Amino acid sequence: MRVLITGVAGFIGSNTAELLLEAGHEVVGIDNYSSSAPDNVPPAIEFHEGRSGDQDLIRSLGHLDACIHFAAHIEAGESMHVPEKFFRNNVAESLQLLEVLVEQRVPKFVFSSTATVYGPEVTLPIDETHHVEPQNPYGQSKYMVEQALDWLARQGRINVARLRYFNAAGGTLSHPELHSPETHLIPILLAVAAGDREFVSLYGTDYDTPDGTCIRDYVHVKDLAAAHILALDVLNRENNLVLNLGTGTGYSNLQMIEAVERVTGQTLDVRRTERRPGDLAASVACNDKAQAVLGWELRYSDLDTLISDAWASYRTH
Repeated sequence: MRVLITGVAGFIGSNTAELLLEAGHEVVGIDNYSSSAPDNVPPAIEFHEGRSGDQDLIRSLGHLDACIHFAAHIEAGESMHVPEKFFRNNVAESLQLLEVLVEQRVPKFVFSSTATVYGPEVTLPIDETHHVEPQNPYGQSKYMVEQALDWLARQGRINVARLRYFNAAGGTLSHPELHSPETHLIPILLAVAAGDREFVSLYGTDYDTPDGTCIRDYVHVKDLAAAHILALDVLNRENNLVLNLGTGTGYSNLQMIEAVERVTGQTLDVRRTERRPGDLAASVACNDKAQAVLGWELRYSDLDTLISDAWASYRTH
């Protein structure tokens, strides 16, 4: 297959591109480096610098068998302050991309969505039937694209898989988890462990959880990348898939701090502060549907492997 990956210089995009290349596929990548770096682009791909919504650029790429759309602004906290930035980039750019893909009759589209589309009043673990009620503009922007994809899929105009990630983590020696700005917990903890950052802020210690801190479900980027490849295959015979990608196990922020201290051998400076707007108390996936539909298996997402890989990746960059 000849597969377009938007956001190919990003954490998940670059790792997915590598996996596609290993499987013998041809990868065309787009990125504008808004939150990533040129040295994270896999060298063996056909790369074009630009926006995913640049319709002339998309038309110039020639024949495509599929598109995996990662490109987006992803900082939920920032979206509470500048929502227009997220709707412009995540929604408008995605619709411009889709318009050309449908026009060019590209048959398959895999969308990088998020578990933040789900509402705050949930029973854990969260399955795909849970109430959708985004609590921040980032989640809302992703769900708006999902709604457009639902209509396109129902009309038979493109085969769609909407993959709702929980928390991507881990890393590889070639492609670490690095964002600019960095807002993700594990990279921040590792930066403190490495002495590249003075402290970590612990946002909220009064949540309705066993230790009072937020609980999240962390899934290794290599397992996430594998799910995208499986989805491309399943879209040959199915359409309009909605799948959660997580492990089904949640860890609190304090548990993550303890795990990083254990793996790195460092004691972290943790400073407790107020909650961040838009944060949920707990978010843990039910991944039964992804396992059944995709045949997806988790191979790298146990906590110690995930953090050890992230630490090794961090120290090489």
